[in-house]
Amino acid sequence: MAKCSVCGKGVTFGHNVSHSNRKTSRTWKANIRKVKANVNGTTKTVAVCSRCLRSGKVSRA
Repeated sequence: MAKCSVCGKGVTFGHNVSHSNRKTSRTWKANIRKVKANVNGTTKTVAVCSRCLRSGKVSRA
């Protein structure tokens, strides 16, 4: 499942729009990384988006 365990960012839905303005469905998936992090003093593998990793919201183990 493409969802960040810190901020909750997940899949977003929208349209591909062609030059002739025809619309088809598409999805944008969050950039999720599985990371070993310290959670309540223990090391766990959590799914975190790259923005949370860059901003320092996760302390890596």
